[in-house]
Amino acid sequence: MKNNILIGVFVSFIALFSLTNSTNKFIKLNKRVSPYDTIKVVDTIVVDTIDFAVVMHRENAHASYYADRFTGRKTASGAIFDNNKLTCAHKTLPFGTRLKVTSIKTGKSVIVTVTDRGPFVKGRHIDLSKRAFMQIAPDKYGGHIRVNIEIIKE
Repeated sequence: MKNNILIGVFVSFIALFSLTNSTNKFIKLNKRVSPYDTIKVVDTIVVDTIDFAVVMHRENAHASYYADRFTGRKTASGAIFDNNKLTCAHKTLPFGTRLKVTSIKTGKSVIVTVTDRGPFVKGRHIDLSKRAFMQIAPDKYGGHIRVNIEIIKE
């Protein structure tokens, strides 16, 4: 009995030390810790990282944004287009694919969902909704910017 108490206190101390000693990791426990219990570590999780992986799709791509006149029209996926949502058009990626689009000039990123086909202008790779474009562009910036496109794998 005395050994179990000492082991419980020792393990509690180790768990507390590891919690306070590392800023980017924590230990998830399966029950409350008491000096009379032994601790069973269920999982170690890194907190500071994003919870999805990204795969580079295209670097230095040419991006533009939808004109306001398309708001309210049906997209190729059947959804109604809204320039205030975080959506995009891509020529080949499946509808519903989530993309991380990062401006090369500003370094800002936005996560968008493919809901339409296009762009139909030669040399352009992606059409962003106006809201998505304005979040990463340093102004309207002539209506087009250079971006990196990454596919989000969840």
